Amino acid sequence: MTRSQIASRTLAAIVAAVVFTYVADYLVLRIRMLHPTPTAPFETMTRTRLLAIPMKNGKYEFQIDEENPRETLTCVHAIFPHFGNDPCWHLKPHLKDPVKID
Repeated sequence: MTRSQIASRTLAAIVAAVVFTYVADYLVLRIRMLHPTPTAPFETMTRTRLLAIPMKNGKYEFQIDEENPRETLTCVHAIFPHFGNDPCWHLKPHLKDPVKID
């Protein structure tokens, strides 16, 4: 076998593994949706929106959003994002991050 054949087969195997994992994650989520609980498979979290406003000196000024001070986010207990919701394992560590204003 040549290097290009090995590389193409390796790439195909990696793509197949990712597709299989995504489909399995989606099927498990659909099964869990048949018997939902308050925190599974979807969970809602509320946070205070903190705005990070850039200043001319390169630093940020932080203010609570006056128009929308509370925000409710929905996440999904899965490996990948589904139905437009981020996975909870990704959202929870970033829940208190300020919203950067550009």
